[in-house]
Amino acid sequence: MANSVSRSESYAAAGVDITAGYRAVELMKKHIARTNIPGVVSGIGGFGGLFELDMTGLTHPVLVSGTDGVGTKLKLAFLMDKHDTVGIDCVAMCVNDIVCCGAKPLVFLDYIACGKNVPEKIAQIVSGVAEGCVQAGCALIGGETAEMPGFYPVNEYDLAGFSVGVVEKSKIFDPTAVKAGDALIGLPSSGVHSNGFSLVRKVFDVENGGLDFYCDDLGRTLGEALLEPTRIYVKPVLKLAETVRVKAASHITGGGFYENIPRSLPEGLTACIDLGKIGPVPLFERIASAGHIPMRDMYNTFNMGIGMCLTVPADQADEAVAVLRACGEDARVIGEVVPGEERVALV
Repeated sequence: MANSVSRSESYAAAGVDITAGYRAVELMKKHIARTNIPGVVSGIGGFGGLFELDMTGLTHPVLVSGTDGVGTKLKLAFLMDKHDTVGIDCVAMCVNDIVCCGAKPLVFLDYIACGKNVPEKIAQIVSGVAEGCVQAGCALIGGETAEMPGFYPVNEYDLAGFSVGVVEKSKIFDPTAVKAGDALIGLPSSGVHSNGFSLVRKVFDVENGGLDFYCDDLGRTLGEALLEPTRIYVKPVLKLAETVRVKAASHITGGGFYENIPRSLPEGLTACIDLGKIGPVPLFERIASAGHIPMRDMYNTFNMGIGMCLTVPADQADEAVAVLRACGEDARVIGEVVPGEERVALV
């Protein structure tokens, strides 16, 4: 329950309402409860989140951690006054990185810094964080809300997070094992995800309107398409790893294909991507056209419709696609690894 004793009139006069924080916690409890999984020891409200690691089946466990934020995509949430999906983005940016090592995310903690603590808005944000945790199969075991008047505008906030997962050491994905002839499997994105929004905002001049413009090619408004939350790939990737040798994984975020895919390749090898297997994506075509952006820059900024790229042996490619499709992913072979120094070749 909210603390009825703790209240500072002086602090409130300076712009920080302690009681609003208590109210926000009460409102978010039902969302946090959705994320409870075996291992959760403590509820929210303590000084640290407790989680008991189940060592069953693990002989040499390795902890894997990741941290990230939502970035300037939040500006769209402010403009549209929609705050219940950006939490999914926050979780996704962390857990999608963790699963690139083959690790299962266990816990997540969020950090919300705002100009004014409006409990209902904070609860909306946390509802998205909780939904992301449910999609990733991890527990939301804690977080922090900081009211910082004068540092953030009254109606704005920042959102970041931190996740920890675990993987058996012998099952860590090993990019050094990648060799020429291996297949590249692409998992579709749900949109722009949570990177490149400084360019998106400039291209569409979103601060001056246009987000409510209905786009026939998108089947919704531009704002709705851009705010679509980042797809979380944890469960299908881990399911795939049970039967197929996943050598490496690349989470396609800021820097697009050219920055992220080489991170999962040894020197002397090139990821040869067949653009025909990716196909045109209306949202990215609209961005490129509106901003007169060269394709090289598009593929060096955005995911272009592929949010995760997995490297598997060529003779397991068909099985990999079948397993991923059974998990609801429209997976497809988008290329192969070839000898070369170019790192990424789009053909």
